[in-house]
Amino acid sequence: MEYGPELLKGNIQTLVLAVLEAGALHGYGISKEIERRSDDALSFGEGTVYPALKALEREGFIVGTWDNPPAGPARKMYTLTETGRREAARRRDVWERFTQTIDRVLGRRDGKVMGCA
Repeated sequence: MEYGPELLKGNIQTLVLAVLEAGALHGYGISKEIERRSDDALSFGEGTVYPALKALEREGFIVGTWDNPPAGPARKMYTLTETGRREAARRRDVWERFTQTIDRVLGRRDGKVMGCA
């Protein structure tokens, strides 16, 4: 399914926070987890994910630390802060209310289109 870039761009930070609720990941791992959870309907390149990570880090919602494995290159791992956990919950609540509102406007209730008056 094709989603417009405006819709995705406005929600990438929320998706990143949701993925990081499960535990620390590096940028590429976050991208892959979003793809997996969306059954490959959502795909983001480095040009999208890394700016979102930097913004979330600046806001204090996530913290990045360098991991230096014995084999392979060093990579920055991102973890939610306590503030980030609260922000993820807040954004989830906002999203729920937003989608319920849109469903009402579209005439949907419980996934079914309701008749027009």
